[in-house]
Amino acid sequence: MLILGIESSCDECAAALVADGTRLLAQKIASQIPIHSPYGGVVPELASRDHIRKIVPVIEKTFAQAGLEPRECDGIAVTAGPGLIGSLLVGVMAAKALAWSLEKPLVGVNHLQAHLRVIFLEREFPYPHVGLVVSGGHTSLFVVEGPDRLKPLGRTLDDAAGEAFDKVAKLLGLSYPGGVSIERAAAGGDPRAIDFPRPMPGKRLDFSFSGLKTAAAVRVKQAGAPAAGALSDFAASFQEAVVDTLVKKTIAATRREKLSRILVAGGVAANRRLRAKLEVGARAEGFEVAFPSISLCTDNAAMVAAVGDSMLKTGRDDGMQLDANAGLSWDVT
Repeated sequence: MLILGIESSCDECAAALVADGTRLLAQKIASQIPIHSPYGGVVPELASRDHIRKIVPVIEKTFAQAGLEPRECDGIAVTAGPGLIGSLLVGVMAAKALAWSLEKPLVGVNHLQAHLRVIFLEREFPYPHVGLVVSGGHTSLFVVEGPDRLKPLGRTLDDAAGEAFDKVAKLLGLSYPGGVSIERAAAGGDPRAIDFPRPMPGKRLDFSFSGLKTAAAVRVKQAGAPAAGALSDFAASFQEAVVDTLVKKTIAATRREKLSRILVAGGVAANRRLRAKLEVGARAEGFEVAFPSISLCTDNAAMVAAVGDSMLKTGRDDGMQLDANAGLSWDVT
């Protein structure tokens, strides 16, 4: 079964062709980093306008890369939410037009569910397991009971981890995306130099990063932006606070649910400090932890096609009634 996946939930315009839910045949991703860099974050209006310009060429190039024609695909899967409504609408409308013209079935995919499925393009990972989706727009914990069964455990109550990285990077005069620039700046820094707070300690599995972001802003306001030597310590200390929070709550969730496997996905899953610290913490508990390849951590269409494969195999077809839903529940059960 050959599925075309389309992703446009935020600032990545992507298409991919996946066979049988596990084999990535072709993928094209058009990044918008140069567009949003001057603003230190995603500007929704600019994002949606760029998707309009790029969605058709990205789909055409994906089929060309695979040496296939659009009529050869068996179905189409598109991110329906959550995300930025303008961006989502571009992808959904393009998918609907293509499905109608080709007379192919169409399904709308939950963005969070797709992130938690991308690992299966590279390896098997047995169910059930704890899944952490951590990105610029989401920080959520689930028990992943099966391909289409997620039990929510916790979520961010304000800023996502990636959003906090972006905002603090802008505060420090670093480039966008913030997670990458803070990780680079943190190299060689002392993660204990500044005692940033660890948000929402205790047994609760929800996240909150707005207070941590405010603590960084207050420090800059009082002492000024750190000079070159102190910048590494500041970045390393802030990164450590975010990573500590993610690791402790993920380990606690796995322990509480009496599970032994952890899957981490989303853009922030590419952070090397998070990978290293969670692997150490998981090993100490006897847990197995898995991360997708860094290239599959950010938003992509292969993960959408992988989920769409299992949905379409059940006979589901959302058809022309499919609509974008920016607030699509993070509880996808």
